[in-house]
Amino acid sequence: MGLILRPMEIDDIPEVMKIERISFPSTWSPSFYRREILENDKAFYFVIEEKEKASEEQFSDLKGLKKKFLNFLGIRKRREGAIIGFAGFWFVRGEIHITTVAVRPEYRGRKFGELLVSTIVDFALNKGADLISLEVRISNIRAQRLYEKYGFVKTGIRPHYYESGEDAYIMCLEGLRSPSFREKFEKLKSELKERFKGIEMKGLI
Repeated sequence: MGLILRPMEIDDIPEVMKIERISFPSTWSPSFYRREILENDKAFYFVIEEKEKASEEQFSDLKGLKKKFLNFLGIRKRREGAIIGFAGFWFVRGEIHITTVAVRPEYRGRKFGELLVSTIVDFALNKGADLISLEVRISNIRAQRLYEKYGFVKTGIRPHYYESGEDAYIMCLEGLRSPSFREKFEKLKSELKERFKGIEMKGLI
């Protein structure tokens, strides 16, 4: 399967919302994603889609760090096909907070979620971030195991964090600049590179 990893566009929102509704008990609104993409310079969202269903087209001009993020990905594509998964994060004062990671159900268990997480960690390393944090449902054991694979540890609980009333674990990854973490990450990154040989994502994996 030919794949593209690229920044999320406004036209992606309807398909992103379909995946989100399947993946989470409570969801954000389409207007939230529009604001994140168009107005929040600290927010970064990206998708994985099937390459043969995408066409060449220049992205709209963006400013500041968002434009640098597009250059960092090295991709100038616009979605016209099925999105497999998506993720987003905020980058503020040297720290990254992962806001969302989701994969279409039929593609789960095939390391697409890990590819999304690895992409964020790679960005963090390239930008010299000191910390990556996130919230995850206490019942979402699969996601917790993935984050723990990359060195995230549980640092607290947010009671009734979700609209469903479920609590969330706070998970954090620190020590990104340490030689031991970099060695571990490069090994994981190499394994993903072997698995996703044909993916178009310059400068990442």
